[in-house]
Amino acid sequence: MTLSRWQPFRELSTIRKQMDRLFEDMLSVSDRDWMGLHNMGGMWTPAVEIKEQDKELILKAEIPGIDAKDLEVEVAEDRVTLSGEHKEEKKTEDKEKNYFHSEFYYGKFERVIPLPVAVKTDEIKSDFEKGVLTLTLPKVEDAPKKSVKVKLEGS
Repeated sequence: MTLSRWQPFRELSTIRKQMDRLFEDMLSVSDRDWMGLHNMGGMWTPAVEIKEQDKELILKAEIPGIDAKDLEVEVAEDRVTLSGEHKEEKKTEDKEKNYFHSEFYYGKFERVIPLPVAVKTDEIKSDFEKGVLTLTLPKVEDAPKKSVKVKLEGS
């Protein structure tokens, strides 16, 4: 039986290489996110921004390449759900898909966006222009506060 010397730094080097590979893979996904191509778990989702104003929230979502009729928007007091489907163009003369390269996503998508405050679901205004959905969500004025003081008992 031969004894081999334990070399902890060699093992650390192997772990470091694996971590570097993991971060490189994650970086390539974040590069796509930076370009607006959000991909969560292999499924495209729209990029979203929420701006809070005195009496309302303004939610904007980038949803390029989809018609309003193919988009479903559902608003609850505490969340907005966006869902729809990117449909591939079908041409009758195109029998084969001879793509050299394609980064287009076709298929269904859904994104649930939690809201920081409760909103009035019966007073929402919407606009969908040039692939950008804008929702104006009036805030509930008498919404309960999200934080409470807790009385601690003990010695």
